[in-house]
Amino acid sequence: MKKKLCVAMLLAGGQGTRLYVLTSKVAKPAVSFGSKYRIIDFTLSNCANSGITTVGVLTQYQPLILNEYIGGGEPWDLDRAYGGVHVLPPYQAKKGGEWYKGTANAIYQNLHFLDMYDSEHVLILSGDHIYKMDYSEMLREHIRTKADCTIAVIDVPREEAGRFGIMDFDETRRITSFEEKPPQPKSNHASMGVYVFRKEALIKELILDERDELSSNDFGKNIIPNMLAKGYNMFAYQFSGYWKDVGTVTSLWEANMDLLSGDLDLSDKGFKIYSRNEALPPCFVGEGGEVINSLVTSGCEIYGTVINSVLSEKVTVAKGAVVDNCVIMRGTIVGENAQLSYAIVDEDVTIGDGAAVGDENSGKDRITLVGRGAEVECGATIEAGSIVDGEVEHE
Repeated sequence: MKKKLCVAMLLAGGQGTRLYVLTSKVAKPAVSFGSKYRIIDFTLSNCANSGITTVGVLTQYQPLILNEYIGGGEPWDLDRAYGGVHVLPPYQAKKGGEWYKGTANAIYQNLHFLDMYDSEHVLILSGDHIYKMDYSEMLREHIRTKADCTIAVIDVPREEAGRFGIMDFDETRRITSFEEKPPQPKSNHASMGVYVFRKEALIKELILDERDELSSNDFGKNIIPNMLAKGYNMFAYQFSGYWKDVGTVTSLWEANMDLLSGDLDLSDKGFKIYSRNEALPPCFVGEGGEVINSLVTSGCEIYGTVINSVLSEKVTVAKGAVVDNCVIMRGTIVGENAQLSYAIVDEDVTIGDGAAVGDENSGKDRITLVGRGAEVECGATIEAGSIVDGEVEHE
């Protein structure tokens, strides 16, 4: 088979504990986003738009829904006779098997995949970020500079820099320092968790890292600092578009709201974000229904009021109900005269008539979470900032 220029490895096995009930039954990349998408749609669509046709998706935590959603990769043009998308869970080998111990170990356990689809370069991606990026431009820079590793970087506010891998680089963008989540960041140049490696260098360092019993087997903590210390050619690729790590409740809510403000624009037909959605009837707004500054996708029925909110498919908002500053996921039913404010409501939830979820005065710092399949009884009250997973009875 012809050698490929670049193969992508997409890390999608994270538990996403900071999303609480939203990830209690699904992997973080499978969480619904933006009315008709799931988080992983963005990374897979980026690959499709960048001409990356071989993608290994490394799953681990709660993989069933994610695996089913990816399927054969048809929506992202990744259903190929050679290459395409492959789901790569941890597996039992001749010498035994184990869970992925870290991001680097996950790639190490799948070196056979890299051998099967031989390539000159390897693109490492995270499946839990919201952004649009043409990886082919980054790959061209990686090749032009003859880099062993190129790291996509975005400048973040100084006060948030401690959450990321932070680097410094010179006028040629050659990286001079890198520190994972530093307590006192030296700069605001943050790693996006998007790396291009020269394959031979990557494999060599993964093998050495695996032999180190003290290693966390992590790219940010181990692989990248070690390569920098050894004098590898490492460069930063500056990214200036929209990018958001949606690993917290607040950031997930903010990213959905950014669709309403226009900060995140998904209308560009030249760089489309693809998703797997069944054909649904148009959204129906009934008599007395009102939708203000909101995204409401196909199959929804609106008889109440929806304000500044994002609704996924097959959501019903009954007469007299008010949904304000909320993210409502697929199949949820909001009963008559129910009041929802500053909440993220997962899939297939039932909100009973007259129930109150959240508080219109709470703001984004006290987002209320309602987990998948929960039932909130008629007249029940869920206070702002609460986390609900199951049944809530009316007191």
